[in-house]
Amino acid sequence: MLTLFYAANTCSLASHITLEESGAAFETMRLSFAENDQRKPEYLKINPKSRVPALVTDQGILTETPAILVFIAQMFPKANLIPANDPFRFAQIQSFNSYLCATVHVAHAHRMRGYRWSDDQPAMETMKKKVPQNVGECFDLIEREYFKGPWVMGEAYTICDPYLFTIASWLEADGVDPKRFPKVLDHRTRMAQRPAVKKILARETA
Repeated sequence: MLTLFYAANTCSLASHITLEESGAAFETMRLSFAENDQRKPEYLKINPKSRVPALVTDQGILTETPAILVFIAQMFPKANLIPANDPFRFAQIQSFNSYLCATVHVAHAHRMRGYRWSDDQPAMETMKKKVPQNVGECFDLIEREYFKGPWVMGEAYTICDPYLFTIASWLEADGVDPKRFPKVLDHRTRMAQRPAVKKILARETA
């Protein structure tokens, strides 16, 4: 049995949706960041990074969204969430998700987690002010260069789609007008209508 450790309003939503889309049997354990659950000893045994998501499998524990998404897709191939026999297309998926993880998410995190990069309060405020520009530039690039449509990789829904949906749901809070990116906004709207997404959003907001 798979067990996903997640927290509401975090990147773990992408893994949560993908598990549901895959048809996997899984359990969930919800953490409260407000209660600092991610730093409690019992969770640090699961994920010493004190972050989400973490996926407990029969083989061990996985962390980091791109790795978890690929694992789910490979474990449940009938869901067709990655191309089975196209190494180049699979590498494109990895490239896109790596960009979301290493660049877009980091740009977003400067809004509320500047303490990761500085102990100086004025410096953290400066980082926060830069977030709308940096996140906006990331989505400009996605809209212009990487989004193929109707799904991220084209005609086929892949593990890129729940990940983009998750991070695109933070645009307004980051001070970025999603109307600047009509393809991304349309994607976000269509994603929200998928049965699996509706089910997981209802669970996470309950």
